[in-house]
Amino acid sequence: MSKLLSIKNLSVSYGVIQALKSVNIEVEEGSIVAILGSNGGGKTTLLKKISGLIEAQEGSILFNDEDITTLPAEKITQKGIAMSPEGRQIFGNLSVEENLKVGAFTIKKDTVNKLSRKQTLEKNLRRVYNYFPVLEERKSQISKTLSGGEQQMLAIARALMASPKLLILDEPSLGLAPLIVRDIFSIIKEFKKEGTTILLVEQNALQTLKISDYAYVIQVGEVIMEGKSQDLISNPKLVAAYLGK
Repeated sequence: MSKLLSIKNLSVSYGVIQALKSVNIEVEEGSIVAILGSNGGGKTTLLKKISGLIEAQEGSILFNDEDITTLPAEKITQKGIAMSPEGRQIFGNLSVEENLKVGAFTIKKDTVNKLSRKQTLEKNLRRVYNYFPVLEERKSQISKTLSGGEQQMLAIARALMASPKLLILDEPSLGLAPLIVRDIFSIIKEFKKEGTTILLVEQNALQTLKISDYAYVIQVGEVIMEGKSQDLISNPKLVAAYLGK
C-alpha cells in the first residue's frame, strides 16, 4: 500500500504553549489508522492542522504526495479530506437530506465513471442511505430532532457525501449507548472494505484497536507509542493507561 497521508516533524504552538512536538504520523491508503490519547493530549490540534484550520510552526503534511501544509481549509477539502467533527456539528434547523447535500458541496462530475455532478450526488446519497437506513427513513425530518446516535450517523454520512479519499472521524462514539457504538464501529469497518482510508481519533481505545490496522498514542503533544493495533492491544503500558485493566 502507498502512503496517503504523511505528517513529518509537525510542531504547533498556541503562544508559549506547545500543543504538538515534532509529531510523525503516516496513513497507508486503504487502512484504518487510530489516534489514541486522553483529552488535552493534542489530538484536536492535530486534526485542526490536517484540516487547515491552524498554522504550524514546523514540519510538513503531505497528502497524495502533495504538500498541503499551508493550504487553507477549503482547498484541503477539495483535495479529498473530509471530517466528521467531535460534537457532530450538524445543521440543526435543516432536514437530514439537506445536511447531506451540504456535505456534497465540493463534489464534481465523475469523469472516470462518466457521471454528472447530479448523478454523483444521487449515487452518494444511495451509498449513505445504504449504510444508514434510518437516515433515509428520516430524510425530511429536522436534524435537531434526531436522537444522539442518529445525529452521529448523520455527521459521518455528511462527511462521506464528499467522496473523500481520507475520512477523518473525531470521537464518533462520544456519548453514545454501547449498542449504537457497536453499530457505528461495524459500519466503519465496511467503509474500509469499500476502499475508504480512515483516520480515527478516539478515547474508546479497546474498540478502536479492534478495528484499526495501526495506531498512535499521543500524550502532551508527543507520540509516545505506535505500532500495529493487534500488538498494542496486549502492550502492558497501553493496557494500564488506556484500557482500564
